[in-house]
Amino acid sequence: MHTIIDPKILYFGTSVVLISTMNENGTPNLAPMSSAWWLNKSCMLGMSSKSQTVQNIIRERECVLNLPSVDLVPAIDRLTLITGRNPVPESKAVRGYTHEADKFGVAGLTGLPSQLVVAPRVKECPVHMEAKLVTLHPVEDPSSLVAIEMRIVKVHIDDSLLMDGNPNYIEPSKWKPLIMNFCEYFGLSEQLSPSRLAPVFGPDRKLN
Repeated sequence: MHTIIDPKILYFGTSVVLISTMNENGTPNLAPMSSAWWLNKSCMLGMSSKSQTVQNIIRERECVLNLPSVDLVPAIDRLTLITGRNPVPESKAVRGYTHEADKFGVAGLTGLPSQLVVAPRVKECPVHMEAKLVTLHPVEDPSSLVAIEMRIVKVHIDDSLLMDGNPNYIEPSKWKPLIMNFCEYFGLSEQLSPSRLAPVFGPDRKLN
């Protein structure tokens, strides 16, 4: 039995991404988002063009995509409902957003220098991806939403996540990404069964 509904949002479960960018005055900005999907070595970000993060990406044409693990929920929560835009856009002000210049400080997170972009990485996140802007697509008119195509140019992975004997592969059982599922935080369940795709796209592994 299926019922036709009209949900306000369609967040069926995607990874939380902490995007670090540089403000016009040379200070770092940090913002969580969860409308992201990955293809080969590119990423599509769905965001509001009114956000400080998007304005920074358009101007600087680069950012760092930091992926938090499940233990960073408190830090992500501290970044919720604050924005680097000053004054706060009216559409955000009515939803309770306030301005905050020191996002790293408020979240209790630490910046690390990047190699190919100016924006800092987030030390506490186990995955950092330096990225360059490819293009920006308006999503729908008259909405302020945009889809931003980013090309990944450098990947930093915490050593604890690497697969034994395969230094360029991540061991899925070690990676505990934070998932946003209909605006609620979730982690991953245990592996259900081996996948027939694993030996095709990854290092050689036996299937049970």
